[in-house]
Amino acid sequence: MSALEPEFSGQDFSLLRDKNRFVLPPKFRKQLKIANHGSEESESRVLLLKHDRWECLIGFGESRLRSANKRLDREEQLAAKAGREFDRDKRALDLNTYEDAPFDSSGRFTLPDGLAVVAGIKDQIFYQGGGEFFTLWAPEELYKMGDDWRAAKTFCQRLAERELAKARKK
Repeated sequence: MSALEPEFSGQDFSLLRDKNRFVLPPKFRKQLKIANHGSEESESRVLLLKHDRWECLIGFGESRLRSANKRLDREEQLAAKAGREFDRDKRALDLNTYEDAPFDSSGRFTLPDGLAVVAGIKDQIFYQGGGEFFTLWAPEELYKMGDDWRAAKTFCQRLAERELAKARKK
């Protein structure tokens, strides 16, 4: 069975919880399982790496790995058309320097320390769907982005307020 292409959409927010874990959004968990092997019963893991331009992480499933060479070819062609240099080996390293983070049936996962540091993530994550991947942001890093990120910043702030209010009630 060939894996389906995932569709990560929407936003969510997670606070750091017990045992140093965050929680993946339910709809992202479902898409990750499908991306990993084509069914909701597939392996429960998320692949994470630092975004190449933004101060955040991206999360994705195995289906993205299977298309890595096509992605490299496309990026190389676009760079050539634009007259920009393209270091295929360096970009291949960038795309393959991901870490594997298993998650349980409730979506709880431990963010690898090195990735948390490079993205500035401490005790809060804002999730933003991006189609074949999703981003994981430290709110402080997202708030540094330009005006074209206004909607994401607004969602992040609203979701953070909601989660923090729930945490205070406990």
